Amino acid sequence: MTKCNMGSANQNITAYGVLLFAGITFLLLIIYNCSDQVLATRERRLAKSRDAAAKSARETAQARDLWKSAKDVAKKHATGLQTSLSRTFSRRKSMRLSDKHKGVGQVSPESDTASLTTVDVSSGSQSTSNVGKGKQKEGVDLKKLMHDIDPDLDGAKGFNLEIGDKKLKKSVMAKKLQTQSQIFKYAYGQIEKEKALQEQNKNLTFSGMLSMASDIEIQRRPPLQVAFRDLTLTLKGKKKHLMRCVTGKISPGRVSAVMGPSGAGKTTFLSALAGKATGCRKSGMILINGKAESTYSYKKIIGFVPQDDIVHGNLTVEENLWFSARCRLSAHLSKAEKVLVLERVIESLGLQAVRDSLVGTVEKRGISGGQRKRVNVGLEMVMEPSLLILDEPTSGLDSSSSLLLLKALRREALEGVNICMVVHQPSYSLFKMFDDLILLAKGGLIAYLGPAKKVEEYFAGLGISVPERINPPDHFIDILEGVVKPNSDVNYKELPIRWMLHNGFPVPLDLQSELGMEGSSNAGASDDGENHPVTNEVHSFAGDLWLDMKCNVQLKKDHIRHNILKSNDLSNRVTPGIFQQYRFFLGRVGKQRLREARVQAVDYLILLLAGACLGTLAKVSDETFGALGYTYTVIAVSLLCMIAALRSFALDKLHYWRESASGMSSLAYFLAKDTVDHFNTIVKPLVYLSMFYFFNNPRSSVFENYVVLLCLVYCVTGIAYVLAIFFEPGPAQLWSVLLPVVLTLIANQDKGSGFLKSLEDLCYPKWAMEAFVLANAQRYSGVWLVTRCGALYEKGYQANDWAVCLLILVAFGLISRIAAFNFMVLFQRK
Repeated sequence: MTKCNMGSANQNITAYGVLLFAGITFLLLIIYNCSDQVLATRERRLAKSRDAAAKSARETAQARDLWKSAKDVAKKHATGLQTSLSRTFSRRKSMRLSDKHKGVGQVSPESDTASLTTVDVSSGSQSTSNVGKGKQKEGVDLKKLMHDIDPDLDGAKGFNLEIGDKKLKKSVMAKKLQTQSQIFKYAYGQIEKEKALQEQNKNLTFSGMLSMASDIEIQRRPPLQVAFRDLTLTLKGKKKHLMRCVTGKISPGRVSAVMGPSGAGKTTFLSALAGKATGCRKSGMILINGKAESTYSYKKIIGFVPQDDIVHGNLTVEENLWFSARCRLSAHLSKAEKVLVLERVIESLGLQAVRDSLVGTVEKRGISGGQRKRVNVGLEMVMEPSLLILDEPTSGLDSSSSLLLLKALRREALEGVNICMVVHQPSYSLFKMFDDLILLAKGGLIAYLGPAKKVEEYFAGLGISVPERINPPDHFIDILEGVVKPNSDVNYKELPIRWMLHNGFPVPLDLQSELGMEGSSNAGASDDGENHPVTNEVHSFAGDLWLDMKCNVQLKKDHIRHNILKSNDLSNRVTPGIFQQYRFFLGRVGKQRLREARVQAVDYLILLLAGACLGTLAKVSDETFGALGYTYTVIAVSLLCMIAALRSFALDKLHYWRESASGMSSLAYFLAKDTVDHFNTIVKPLVYLSMFYFFNNPRSSVFENYVVLLCLVYCVTGIAYVLAIFFEPGPAQLWSVLLPVVLTLIANQDKGSGFLKSLEDLCYPKWAMEAFVLANAQRYSGVWLVTRCGALYEKGYQANDWAVCLLILVAFGLISRIAAFNFMVLFQRK
């Protein structure tokens, strides 16, 4: 296996390298083909337990339905029998009383017994007759007797028809559940009971549901009313109005639809309500439950569904929803109660069939687009929000999927959720499901805000009627767009002003001047210093370029200020702390890495090939202590590890922005990602060294080479984090290729002084190569001591600085991670 060639300084151990290469390649092929089996086995076990619990809950519910029906029939017959017996004994009593008046003093033993029986039954009859009047007396009550047969029929384990302290008992009972089977049985049992209650209370309104709700439920989901007065958003630097003079409110328990033509500011309006509008100057007021408070202070109980489906594609539907529930629900809820919330959402959104399916990515197809959209909505529903804001949740859905989603949102509204959503071209059946309608005209002006069922009446008052077989919302949007001319004298540009005049709101001066209303006495002119007529300005290329740069700088400053200034939390919801969230993030990232094992296997295979090639091409020279081979090593390992590390943060920016805006911990997210990447930090040096060492055969030991490579990979991984967070994916990849090459060339320049020396000290390849060379040089002894000292002195190395070089590499990695975290927090988008 090994041999010593004539004139060689070291033993030839290439054969060991070939065998090791073959073994590791075979292991990577196994991982490549079997990576999904670990998680799939666990998912099958959970699915089996869940299906058994669901089947048991359905059977129990059916049995209780049958038993309840039988009891109702028995009670009905018992009531009839009781009434019949009461009438019979009453007639006998009257007959005996008449006989008593006829024959005074003639008393028989039978009459005495009959009188006692008459007293008891008559009292029972009186009790029966008084039940209808709301009074209860003691006596023979057959209904009570039937209830004694099954005293727990209406208790916590039966049909819970009494809303009160029993919900507190249910919560206490849920906290005692430990095993997965018990938790699933509890969750599905409660869902079956809720289905029965929904059938009984299907005609209840929000006020009726609120009267039935317990104090604990109201505390978990407090109602939020959002009112806005003269809300105006102006783009900084350009003085362009995104929204103007928007006044109204959205209320809990109601579904509000925001509609309007393209460019009317629908998404901007939702962003302003959610406290996410940056780069704009805001005027007017937003009131939360009548108080002038920031909406962002309630972010823990506000759900925001973006227009894009920002869902983790390498997680299943259930895993996506479960992670959101664990991190965003109250920390005081037990696991059983969180599972119950999860199962409710999956049931209401119709995701049972795909709950164990991967959502899918561009490379690997998963669930359908409509199901992905529902998962996007479900991520916010599982956190039990008080205010749910949705940006076009029905876009791309067919009519049946849209109807299913709207029904789920209607059920949320019945529980007191304030729902506001942007809708694009809804069908008439969907339109009738909305409680309120907000019609926006171009320029962010309100054309109508009020009950959806009264919108046709309002426009009919303006002389605008809806033609037959035309969907009303489509007709109104076409008019606001200017595509359809209204069948009246009202111009589409006048509709926002008509709404202002209809409600007595002040009309801005520039709108009055455009429509020739300067002399109108009832216009209620408003002059805030911003609404003057816009003059014609002369634009130039340089001026426009400067204006764009100024706006971009202002937008960045607003993002940084928005991310640094933390508002007070007024939601009264205590979510899991940073350590618990770190554990949740760690589990999620671990699952994602297991499902990406094939990608990791390819990375390792490329490292193996690089180690074998570079180890063969770059032979150790005693004069340079193997510096040439280590130069190639630093470049190759840095480049390959940096490109691979970009995936940790570059591909999940949108997911992080969404999760951070909802109140999840940024530090827990960053540490979990970095912790999982430490696996690659430990393993990749071994993979590369397993080939390079046996093909290159340096004098230093395997351990010394591994320690240097470990510190090098830790350093370049941190630098890759900075590139991934600060740049877009394309430029980040270019930088990760350019930096190792340029910095290594700078580190290999002849030793100079001044600026060049300082610049060289800031290059991490300088310290990595010095550590490699020193590890090799330590193995030279005897006559090589003089040569070793001369060579090290020429390069500017100190023989005892090996540990210092390692510490500097670790310091580079630590500093770059701190910088990456700060960039991640400062430059995130809310």
